[in-house]
Amino acid sequence: MPLAVSLGDPAGIGPEVIAKAWEVRKADAVPPFFAVGDCDSLAAVWNGPVQAIADPSEACGVFKKALPVIRAGGGGPIVPGSPDLDGARTALDSLELAVGLARSGTASGLVTGPVSKAQLYAIGFVHAGQTEFVAERCGVSSDLVAMMLVGPGLRTVPVTVHVALRDVMDALTADRIVAKARVTVRGLQRQFGIEAPRIAVAGLNPHAGEDGALGREEIEVIAPAIARLREEGFDVVGPLAPDTMFHERARAQYDAALCMYHDQALVPLKTLYFDEGVNMTLGLPIVRTSPDHGTAFAIAGKNQAHPGAMIAALKTAAAAARRIGLS
Repeated sequence: MPLAVSLGDPAGIGPEVIAKAWEVRKADAVPPFFAVGDCDSLAAVWNGPVQAIADPSEACGVFKKALPVIRAGGGGPIVPGSPDLDGARTALDSLELAVGLARSGTASGLVTGPVSKAQLYAIGFVHAGQTEFVAERCGVSSDLVAMMLVGPGLRTVPVTVHVALRDVMDALTADRIVAKARVTVRGLQRQFGIEAPRIAVAGLNPHAGEDGALGREEIEVIAPAIARLREEGFDVVGPLAPDTMFHERARAQYDAALCMYHDQALVPLKTLYFDEGVNMTLGLPIVRTSPDHGTAFAIAGKNQAHPGAMIAALKTAAAAARRIGLS
């Protein structure tokens, strides 16, 4: 069964990296997929073969000779690198349809192309991002899902995500840490086939607080959460000093790192695996991944976008779907 791939903002690099992923489908063993969105956004950046399809069941047959596309949105002019509100509406329409196809079981999983939050907010989008939108459409509270960043040798999960640094301390609670850890363990078991996951929990402050000298969040919030998780039988260590837990030897000691805020999780992943990083949503009834990069409007339409993260997102989604019997 093919994957559904929403094209993202038509003025961004989503159409380009999706087309480039199809181009190397044989050489890189890219799993079958179909795009959902405006065919014109592909034509604006690529002169390869595109074939419109009406149903996901047609995708695998078409995939061998052309990039299959289920049309959604469109109608307005597309200028790569120049986002507009029509493009945002197309991105939202394609996301909505792609989620529906994954939920219906006609697609084995969902891969989302990059969108512009600013453009989506301008048309009335009320979610923090695509993750929260997909969770709502799947009937799952955003508190019960987790964003995992996946690279070849590192997985990280931020406990707080799109929160200003000055507000992280208020948002960080033992309950939130425990909830994200539980989702992470279940995700590693279900979608990665790791029977007994090992979780490393980062501290919030420099040197994990130095026994309270540099902050008390480790003592008052993080350590109690770790104690609760251990009582539940989870293999959890920490709180660890964030500056020493991402080198190669340290990474070999855990299956995922639970981080306290957005950049603590994303900076090491993107530093190590910028062209291979995948954003995966855990806790959903469907498989959902996306490349761990944005719309990159500055290079859209210039044939400079690297498809590595999109290819990794497709492969990660297909592998997860096989493990849980959705492919």
